[in-house]
Amino acid sequence: MARKKKKVGAYPAGMILFSLTLALFLIGFCGMLAIESKRLVQYIRENYEVRVFLDKDTDSTKAATLMYRTLADKPYTLTTDGKPQVTFVSKDAAAREFIAETKEDFSKFLTENPLRDSYRIKLNEAYFDESKLAGVKTDLENVDGVFEVVYQENLVDSINRNIGRIYTVMAVFALIMLLIIVVLMNNTIRLALHSQRMLIRSMQLVGATNSFITRPFLGRGVWQGLLAGAIAVVLLLVGLQVATHNLPELAYFQDTTQLIALLAGLVGLGALIGFFSTFQAVHRYLGLTLDELY
Repeated sequence: MARKKKKVGAYPAGMILFSLTLALFLIGFCGMLAIESKRLVQYIRENYEVRVFLDKDTDSTKAATLMYRTLADKPYTLTTDGKPQVTFVSKDAAAREFIAETKEDFSKFLTENPLRDSYRIKLNEAYFDESKLAGVKTDLENVDGVFEVVYQENLVDSINRNIGRIYTVMAVFALIMLLIIVVLMNNTIRLALHSQRMLIRSMQLVGATNSFITRPFLGRGVWQGLLAGAIAVVLLLVGLQVATHNLPELAYFQDTTQLIALLAGLVGLGALIGFFSTFQAVHRYLGLTLDELY
């Protein structure tokens, strides 16, 4: 029975495909976490409210018209679906909220409501900064009829500081992960190509050029990278669907555009890793002497 000839570039692919798929899956998972966390941060910032308390002698009708339009036209006021995020809270409504939160009914020992009519404004994410919020406070307090502007200064500083730390940790983790993956894939592909080192040497002896020898290996490496990327994308989408099914709130934090870009990038990254890792491994065997091959 004739011995089956080895085909150039046809080295065992199972181990490489599994390793590369796992690596791309981990990268994609980290990317999805980054996208979700960014949307979560945006949600927290855009739901932070600045309270604008009005003078007690301000007429409620005037407050509901002129003041609303003034505050809604401010560049820092968040607009969602064409609607400014400005909410009027009467002093009676504020009293009911106070009583519900504290369980203390001040109306039993006070003859009048000491609270004021107010507006609650949600700001654009770009203004969620201590210095910019101070400028917003100054600008609003110069509006006719405004008594005081209040926001939690320590909370803003704490949120920004913690967000910066989270992004730093995620960036370092992603960099370490990428380095580990590159080293892992280089070693995995090098081990897989070990079985074809003598075939590579034989082709060199009959006069084949390095580019002729390398071409089929690179083609297979790119194909494996694309396949691994496609499998990783499918696994990530399945995982995302399962997570969204169990936690429907996650759907709000998904950015479809960035998610598509991430998944497409994974497939492209798989092809790049397969190409360069294969090139480096094949180039190493091309430069070895016969004694070193053994």
